[in-house]
Formats: sequence, structure tokens, C-alpha cells
Amino acid sequence: MCTSVLYKNGSYSYFGRNLDLQYPMGNEVMVTPRNMPLKFRNGMEIKEHPAMVGMALAPDGDFPLYFEAMNEYGVGIAGLNFPKMAVYKKEIEEGKTLGLASFELIPYLLSKCKSVD
Repeated sequence: MCTSVLYKNGSYSYFGRNLDLQYPMGNEVMVTPRNMPLKFRNGMEIKEHPAMVGMALAPDGDFPLYFEAMNEYGVGIAGLNFPKMAVYKKEIEEGKTLGLASFELIPYLLSKCKSVD
């Protein structure tokens, strides 16, 4: 299980998290440049988005598998691990616009959001 903490001090926020795994993943600091095409498994492609930085894997060299990241607007997201707590649909529901893989959620949200509002 992962843990995260957010500390606010006036207009400043400090975020930290741990990754509770007992084996190395090969994760590293990764920067996704502004407007680098993001190609999602459902065929969607986002060509215009803010830059992102965080801890990630990139096994295929293309798509960042972020553990946590922040975009250039200051929006940050962490993917916390809660084993056996999530359920994923195997098929995309008719009429739904997205069918994102769980590891695609962080770059998708950071590519779309300029604030938490």
C-alpha cells in the first residue's frame, strides 16, 4: 500500500509519497515535453498539452507510465497502490468517450487540467 501527504502553508503546497514495493521497478525522473504526442491504447491521440514531470517508467520509450507527476500549471497527481481495491471493466461501454488503461489516467488528466477546478 502507498502513502501520500499534502502539506499546505499559505499559498505553497508540498507533496510527498512513498512507493511500497519490495523490488526495483527501474523508475526514473521523466519529463514529457509540451505537445509531445500522447498515443493512448484506445486510439485517441493528444497532440497539444502542457509539459509534465514526475517519476515514471517508459518501457516502450513512447508512453510514460507515471507513478506521480505534475504539469506545468502545478496540477499534480499520484497513482497510489491499494491492492485488490480497484475493479476495471474489460470492455468499453457503448456511448462512453474514453476507455483508458489505468496507467494512462495520470497523463490524460495532466494533459487536460490547468487547475483542480
